[in-house]
Amino acid sequence: MSGSETQVPKRGPAAGFEETVKDFWRSRPVRPVHGRKFAGVAAGIGYRYGIDPTVVRVALVAATVFGGFGVFVYLLGWLFLPQEGDRVSAFEGLIGRGRASSSPAFAVLLLILLFPGLTWTLSGGWMTDGTGLIGFALMAVALYLLHRNRGQFNRPSMPTPAQPAAAFSMASASAASASTATEGGWDPLAADPSAWDLPNASPSGGMPPQTPPPPPAPPMPRRRKSKIGAATFGIAVLVGGVGTVLGLDGEPWFTMQHVVGLTLAVVGIGLVAGSFVRGGRGLIGLAVPLAIVGMALTTVPFENFSVKGGVGDLKATPVQVSEVLPEYHRSAGNIDVDLTKLPAGASVTTKVSNGAGNSTVLVPAGAEVKVSCETGAGDIDCLGQSRSGVGEEVIDFTSPGSNGQKITVKVENGVGNVEVRRG
Repeated sequence: MSGSETQVPKRGPAAGFEETVKDFWRSRPVRPVHGRKFAGVAAGIGYRYGIDPTVVRVALVAATVFGGFGVFVYLLGWLFLPQEGDRVSAFEGLIGRGRASSSPAFAVLLLILLFPGLTWTLSGGWMTDGTGLIGFALMAVALYLLHRNRGQFNRPSMPTPAQPAAAFSMASASAASASTATEGGWDPLAADPSAWDLPNASPSGGMPPQTPPPPPAPPMPRRRKSKIGAATFGIAVLVGGVGTVLGLDGEPWFTMQHVVGLTLAVVGIGLVAGSFVRGGRGLIGLAVPLAIVGMALTTVPFENFSVKGGVGDLKATPVQVSEVLPEYHRSAGNIDVDLTKLPAGASVTTKVSNGAGNSTVLVPAGAEVKVSCETGAGDIDCLGQSRSGVGEEVIDFTSPGSNGQKITVKVENGVGNVEVRRG
């Protein structure tokens, strides 16, 4: 093979992992100025690989809700993908590799925002620990395979700045005057007579002919409006309404969480189907709030917000086993239950349910305690074991005792702190 020949990759834009990664960087997607919803990351990826940008947007939204890494991926794209018309990305412009339309201050802001996004990703977001990191790795693998199989399509061409040629220099003037003197032509200004010729002068000496302007670009054909969005919206409303009626009618499975989940599933199917016919983009505005409501319903135990529980603080100090209630309940307010006054050898079981407020339970110092603590949003301190944050946190264990008392207590909070300590 000669040195001027270029080896053609065996498959896709690159044959190996390293070559594919390098080729991705050289031909990475460009964020368009038109047709984008926010920064153009999803639109750029969709146009680059010939897929509907709605599919990319749905994937990023789902990644944000389930795992938290969608925001981090979007910020990475905003920072490292150049905008249409730029030669470099915002990050490259920040380090002096070229000039980008984004200001250096804005690039620094994006860098700062990456840190909380990365923290959320590594912690797994609202899901279990490590989900965000695993999801981020899966998305990176998906992007690698996408480029390996479709990287040859829609390869962007970066604009190159024009290099104007110098119209005059002292060296050319000297050479021209010397040439004129050598040829015997005398010029009192010592200038080359050919330099006086106009480049576009007409032979008759008149004005040069004007080049007609190029014809205007034909208008883009109006995209045919798809009916899949309206159909999906109607089905989603029907499913949500029927599920709500069944739940109010006493069907135990049709809780608010399940109804919202069913409705969101219908919207998701509509988005996927619409991506093949380039329709249903308006469903994103319905999918995002439904996903947020669904996550709130699954992380916060709203069943504790009951009108029967009442509102206000509740304090109880039973001194006999018969005085211990099966459940201490409040919809909003603080609950304080003191079990340290129970007689020796007592064996009791109780539950504390609180919608919004702090719940505190005191148990005897020498009692054997089987405890379960749970909160949707707040801090937990159960006999020395602690948790904190947003999302369902549960501590469940048995602490041994020495005085013969056996106490089983379960504390459930919607929003607020939970504390179980020995008195």
